Amino acid sequence: MILFNIPPYCGREDQYVLEAIHSHKICGDGAFSKKCHEWLTERTGAARAFLTTSGTHALDMAALLCQFQPGDEVILPSYTFSSTANAFVLAGAVPVFVDIRPDTMNIDEKLIEDAITPRTRAICVMHYAGVACEMDAILDIARRHDLKVVEDAAQGVMATYKGRALGAIGDYGCYSFHETKNYSMGEGGAILLREDDPRAEVIREKGTNRARLLRGQVDKYTWEDLGSSYLPSELNAAYLYGQLEMADEINAARLHSWQLYREGLAPLEREGCIDWQAVPEGCVHNGHMFYVKARDISERTALIAFLRERGVQSVFHYVPLHSATAGLRFGRFHGEDKYTTRESERLLRLPMHYGLADSDVEKAVEAVTAFYKR
Repeated sequence: MILFNIPPYCGREDQYVLEAIHSHKICGDGAFSKKCHEWLTERTGAARAFLTTSGTHALDMAALLCQFQPGDEVILPSYTFSSTANAFVLAGAVPVFVDIRPDTMNIDEKLIEDAITPRTRAICVMHYAGVACEMDAILDIARRHDLKVVEDAAQGVMATYKGRALGAIGDYGCYSFHETKNYSMGEGGAILLREDDPRAEVIREKGTNRARLLRGQVDKYTWEDLGSSYLPSELNAAYLYGQLEMADEINAARLHSWQLYREGLAPLEREGCIDWQAVPEGCVHNGHMFYVKARDISERTALIAFLRERGVQSVFHYVPLHSATAGLRFGRFHGEDKYTTRESERLLRLPMHYGLADSDVEKAVEAVTAFYKR
């Protein structure tokens, strides 16, 4: 069976984890956390970057930094993971979902402004498959309406929009280093800040000024603000750093596999059997996933079963949040659901991970082709 995902492993992770163990510093913010923070700021241009225990917790921190009041609203796509909306609900905000673009599966920037009300305080975008949303238009809307912009860039590490790193364009950017992502620490993430905000490290340190204590800036630490324990273990940071050192090699390998899929499935796309991911001008993606779109949900279900019989594991993705139990309870959809549900029911993801063999890509392409040539 060609597995849909295998967590990345480069070879130095074991050594670095042992170094962390023998340093007798295995809680958060040790030497390897510092190395990861430096890598993130240098590679993205963010003012500050902090590792977190998950991409979800990075979003939680971003939502707390937005300082919502009860009843405030945040505009976001419905086609995203539950964490994207959960973070704002936990912070007291109401998610207002708008439709997506069918070409990228990202929020439709042309629909955002109509969803703004006097209670709107932020826009949260999600860069699906590492392909950027139309950030210039979104930032312009945010500037004119005095709104915060949060980037859910969980899938966007190493991807760019007009030369700018995803996650470092809005006010706050959130990465995931889950085992399904391009770079992994098992469970983990990071928050990026466009401008330094002293509240961030307070929120991350359980609402205390402990970080300032460790720098010798205060003589005792106290509870100052809302917060939680968002620091990952130094063991996780050590594991991650072994991959960040190899970030360019991992990125190149994934893009190579993505391109093989693209070339192999091009005849089916030209014949109209499938649709696939668009990469607009100015967007440089990171090979996070390769997906195709079947005609409808019935065809997708049949294709998944067909691939499984031929040893290829494939999966579909999100069920739109506005149709979920919690989405109906906590949020609302603004405008027409023209594409969100329809396109989500067509999409199918093919195996994609670091170390995927060319022969495995070819086998997956042959299986998809065989399905449509029956």
